[in-house]
Amino acid sequence: MTTRPHTPLLDTVDTPDDLRKLDKSQLRQLSDELRAEMIDAVGTTGGHLGSGLGVVELTVAIHYVFDTPTDKLVWDVGHQCYPHKIITGRRDRIRTLRQGGGLSGFTKRTESEYDPFGAAHSSTSISAALGFAVANKLQDRPGRGIAVIGDGAMSAGMAYEAMNNAEQAGNRLIVILNDNDMSIAPPVGGLSAYLARMVSSSEYLGLRSMASKIAKKLGRRVWGGLEKAEEYARGMATGGTLFEELGFYYVGPIDGHNLDHLIPVLENVRDSEQGPVLIHVVTQKGKGYAPAENSADKYHGVAKFDVVTGEQKKASGGPPAYQNVFGDALAKLANDDPRICAITAAMPSGTGVDRFAKAHPSRSFDVGIAEQHAVTFAAGLAAEGMRPFCAIYSTFLQRAYDQVVHDVAIQNLPVRFAIDRAGLVGADGCTHAGSFDITYLATLPNMVVMAAADEAELVHMTYTAAEYDAGPIAFRYPRGNGVGVELPQTPQKLEIGKGRIVREGSKVAILSLGARLAEALKAADQLEAKGLSTTVADMRFAKPLDTALIEQLMRSHEVVVTVEEGAIGGLGAHVLTFASDSGLTDNGLKVRTMRLPDTFQDHDDPAKQYDEAGLNAPHIVDTVLTALRHNSAGVAEARA
Repeated sequence: MTTRPHTPLLDTVDTPDDLRKLDKSQLRQLSDELRAEMIDAVGTTGGHLGSGLGVVELTVAIHYVFDTPTDKLVWDVGHQCYPHKIITGRRDRIRTLRQGGGLSGFTKRTESEYDPFGAAHSSTSISAALGFAVANKLQDRPGRGIAVIGDGAMSAGMAYEAMNNAEQAGNRLIVILNDNDMSIAPPVGGLSAYLARMVSSSEYLGLRSMASKIAKKLGRRVWGGLEKAEEYARGMATGGTLFEELGFYYVGPIDGHNLDHLIPVLENVRDSEQGPVLIHVVTQKGKGYAPAENSADKYHGVAKFDVVTGEQKKASGGPPAYQNVFGDALAKLANDDPRICAITAAMPSGTGVDRFAKAHPSRSFDVGIAEQHAVTFAAGLAAEGMRPFCAIYSTFLQRAYDQVVHDVAIQNLPVRFAIDRAGLVGADGCTHAGSFDITYLATLPNMVVMAAADEAELVHMTYTAAEYDAGPIAFRYPRGNGVGVELPQTPQKLEIGKGRIVREGSKVAILSLGARLAEALKAADQLEAKGLSTTVADMRFAKPLDTALIEQLMRSHEVVVTVEEGAIGGLGAHVLTFASDSGLTDNGLKVRTMRLPDTFQDHDDPAKQYDEAGLNAPHIVDTVLTALRHNSAGVAEARA
């Protein structure tokens, strides 16, 4: 059993108020202890490691210099917020990260006053921080908006939309660009640190302000020319001309691990009347932990691991992950079809597109955190005769809904949507759950919506989508490993809008869509044991519905139950609408719909989440028995 790290200075810091009582000379030790505590905690729970390790010093410096929580600190995405949680009153719960009933893996408003804005999707921080800054300005209250955004998140258009609108906030808005991939940073070191301190100093800014006032008296043309000359001169020395064009005063780049560089610049910016300001900070993902530093992904997301060796305690063997089944199936199809290409929005390994890219690099596109662009790019490819597969998590596809409607569905373009992380997702919680895609896609004209019951069905649906050129088509599948069925060597082209009978019965019909099929079959076994003959149908399609199959089952069974891992408005709603319009419910047929509850479910083990949602086999059985007023459901039989 490992012992906790020795953290005598960190033990004295429960909140940023305690941190601000320390001498600057103590902050190096505090940062080292904070890093050790975070490594030990994530080793216990698993979670996001590399990004948090990269911002330890930055976290300490921000809370030391600024008056949080009066100054609102917004972490973009939130992957990097673990050090922030430790020093904002949550250290005693840090080893409950991402566990049921424990701390969220992201920032969360209900968790702490130091989390002013929940963020688990990318590129929202500048907009939110701007909102805080302007609200306080309009109400004449103290308080800045401070956004910490990574260089990857800067690939999303929303970040630039916010910066383009930021001028009104003035010095109340501070954006810290955390450049942890060295993707846009010029060299950093003593000279750049000196230049950053110089251009953020009160002396420089005072002279700049005085020169600006004088220049204004010489006329707009002279003033504008001199202002641009000064901006570009600073840009040549420090970089950042792009941000200056968006209305920000640029400072940087500076070493995000050197507190002697960070603290003076943050203090200068805090005390300046200049703004809004963008501070360019260069950090190293995984900093201070050798296994993370040496790993290709810098230990971005890890299972529980041995702190000494860095070895992750991942389960071995078992069925393949759904995203890998998709990636391999698509790569195989593309061997014979040069029109097939794959698009992902910064999630190549999470979607399986990395496997496709290895086989077909010229037909694989990672567009960055830009889901809107991904969808319209795919639409353009489809319009020119390609067969694009847009592989995006269900929860991230929400960010591109207008493009799905306007650029794809209205024009009836054959874009294939491979929707990963359908249903509940466990430790990432409600921000990453794929709860709504059936509802928001099946409502659209021209759209075909499929849901894979297992990994073999996913192979069939990938092939079916590739061969479908009549319009847009989507297929959804869950996070994690398959159920262990054998993968087909030759994929089957499914008939559009046709389900399949998996088990024949006569009294109860369970209409399953997606990965609840295994639970539906368990429920059928339990119902058969009670003498209730049960049919199980895998509907395969939420749209178009297999109306012939539905009508057949409704006319021949006493109870029909739909089961899906999606929110209200999905399969159950469409089945009920069809049944009502067709008069199938007029003669006493009992129809029940089972779906995700109308709540945002917190993070937990997926099996527990589905138990809480009431979508496991016992819940299906109870729904049937209740509909039949069966004694086993605890409901008295109807009296004559």
